[in-house]
Amino acid sequence: MKHLAPIAATALALAAPALTAAADERPNIIYIMCDDLGYGDLACYGQRYIATPNIDRMAREGMRFTQAYAGSPVSAPSRACFMTGQHTGHTHVRGNKEYWSGRNLYGNNPDYAIVGQEPYDVRHAILPEIFKDNGYTTGMFGKWAGGYEGSPSTPDLRGIDEFYGYICQFQAHLYYPNFLNTYSRRNGDTRVGREVLTGNIGHPMYGPGYEERTEYSADLIHRRALEWLDRQTPDKPFLGIFTYTLPHAELAQPDDSLLQHYRQVFTTEKTYAGSEGSRYNPTDCGHAQFAAMISRLDRQVGEVLDKLRERGLDDNTLVIFTSDNGPHEEGGADPDFFNRRQTECHQTCLNGRGAKEEDKVNRDRLLQGKKRSTYEGGIRIPFIAWWPGKVAPQTVNPHQLAFYDILPTFCEVAGIKDFDTRYVNPGLPGDGFDGISFAPTLLGKAGQREHGFLYWEFHETDMMAVRMGDWKLVVKKGKCRLYDLATDIHEDHDVAMQHPDIVAQMKDIIRREHVESEIFKVTLPE
Repeated sequence: MKHLAPIAATALALAAPALTAAADERPNIIYIMCDDLGYGDLACYGQRYIATPNIDRMAREGMRFTQAYAGSPVSAPSRACFMTGQHTGHTHVRGNKEYWSGRNLYGNNPDYAIVGQEPYDVRHAILPEIFKDNGYTTGMFGKWAGGYEGSPSTPDLRGIDEFYGYICQFQAHLYYPNFLNTYSRRNGDTRVGREVLTGNIGHPMYGPGYEERTEYSADLIHRRALEWLDRQTPDKPFLGIFTYTLPHAELAQPDDSLLQHYRQVFTTEKTYAGSEGSRYNPTDCGHAQFAAMISRLDRQVGEVLDKLRERGLDDNTLVIFTSDNGPHEEGGADPDFFNRRQTECHQTCLNGRGAKEEDKVNRDRLLQGKKRSTYEGGIRIPFIAWWPGKVAPQTVNPHQLAFYDILPTFCEVAGIKDFDTRYVNPGLPGDGFDGISFAPTLLGKAGQREHGFLYWEFHETDMMAVRMGDWKLVVKKGKCRLYDLATDIHEDHDVAMQHPDIVAQMKDIIRREHVESEIFKVTLPE
């Protein structure tokens, strides 16, 4: 681990005793994180218009969480919280800062020579580095979003053995792109490179002719992930990070039987004129496209689970399915349409107090907020854990967790001891991890620690939030609003004036947890 020299020697020395003849008994982990899927976009979370039988089955066979939260209301920082085990008051990447420069030609299509996001801090150990350091094979398929091409934070430099997908999340706006990024340590690659998609580059990137492109990135990425799974063997554990791009805009996919089915379902449609600058091509069937993309994602999740069963790896593999943030309305997407008559559990069920089937009611409203908002709709996400024989089936769990809890959870499941001391960099002031392992909850064991609070900040909309028990403080441009989620899941009623002591306590949390960032600035509470 070239960029973690102060840490790596100690880490390897301490990890050595764990690498015994029983290595084959250490569990595998697959983390499937899709893109911009909202809390109510799956049938098992109340969606009525879109079929998701495989993910629903995963929920029936495993544990469905009702109070799980993304790390941030947008992509790059949410992924950073997962990778670093830090919340957005501490982690370096707190927004979608982009890097684009230079031009290459792909056919007649000009595209950027260098692309990507703000790099993760190379002085802080991230999840795949820790697992690689402890004897795991690591693969990542989908979005990276943790550093631009040529930066010191690309998959090949951060503990990933094999990568295929998009280094840059802006590039991922295009489902039929000019190229995808690829890296394979097994094949002797020395750096991440580009794989030109010859079936695409002979046709325009935008407008008429785009439909002639044939290489669909979501299918290519998924196929490469399955091929990687096929190469895994029981004698060495693996960590698979499948950051699939569905159902994020643009609304585009093969015009196959799946899309045709939804074209027949929706008798009225939403058209979208397109946005060339955002790389969102136009569509005349936005609802059918969005629904089919989620069902396509569902099919891919089912194929991952089937592959594990086929290989005899299912009993020793923990699979997590989730989304990076709340629903978007970019590229023609219409979350209000899909959730306006959502059959949603009553707020007692949303907050995990065991509501029964007869407690379900029809609600005509979304959770407040969407992507880019720290209201519930922007950060509360679907989260399902599946592990036959280990995670109890048909379990609905109200445990409050956020993405920065995943790193310590995976470490505990994998038997990686004392990660929170071994991988702290003494040369980086304030380095550490914010998460709490929820492995006891997954495995039905006693002793689950609870968070005193959960924390978010997002510079683009100048919003912050803290959840403390059922209290939720939302701060926008310094102005505080307080909600009691036990009775007000839609965050309609600001009760800050009635509870100044609670507001003061939560402001203190913000002031204590927020470390100033020169790149991603927010307004602290008044």
